[in-house]
Amino acid sequence: MKHLLSPALPALPSLRHLALVALPAALFLASPTQASEETASAVFAGGCFWCMEEAYDKVKGVKATISGYSGGHTDNPTYQQVVAGGTGHAEVVKVDYDPDQVDYGTLLHVFWRNIDPFAVNRQFCDQGDSYRSAIYPMNAEERAMAEASREAVAERFDRDIATEISDFEAFYPAEAYHQNYYQENPVRYRFYKASCGRVDRLEAVWGEEAGASSSP
Repeated sequence: MKHLLSPALPALPSLRHLALVALPAALFLASPTQASEETASAVFAGGCFWCMEEAYDKVKGVKATISGYSGGHTDNPTYQQVVAGGTGHAEVVKVDYDPDQVDYGTLLHVFWRNIDPFAVNRQFCDQGDSYRSAIYPMNAEERAMAEASREAVAERFDRDIATEISDFEAFYPAEAYHQNYYQENPVRYRFYKASCGRVDRLEAVWGEEAGASSSP
């Protein structure tokens, strides 16, 4: 598809491009929210990291969400490099949470109900390896829980699940203008999310559970 280009931006899927153009300069200088030392962290890839930030910010016990990149082989990648392909990274959200208020199992439950688990190398309107869905467990216990959750989803739908599970290796924060995008640019964000078909597809897959922010 042919895209409109801006000198300050790479060639992007058109909806993402429209949501990024003409951002206030102050957003490029903002710092991501930092979590306290007491928090635990989890990393998930669910397509557009703006949308995954919004999903996890609604979860009680989540203290911060940070958009970034994981799962690849390039150190300190830029957004332009990741979406162009070749870095191996996926767009991810790092979720910093209070384990006394929310557990990893709940974060997995929320993850599944905010993605299309059948889509291969894409999520909704965003296509490419960087938009694949993935879970990045940080220890053996989390891997076992992640695999059990994927098996439960596969059994529920009686279908192959495209979501990968890979041991966590590194997280690279995305550029400052991506952080808290849905809050800082609500009009552009809502247009992007609606046009991308995320809400409709989640409802088609998960029904009333779509977009869940807690365990049942």
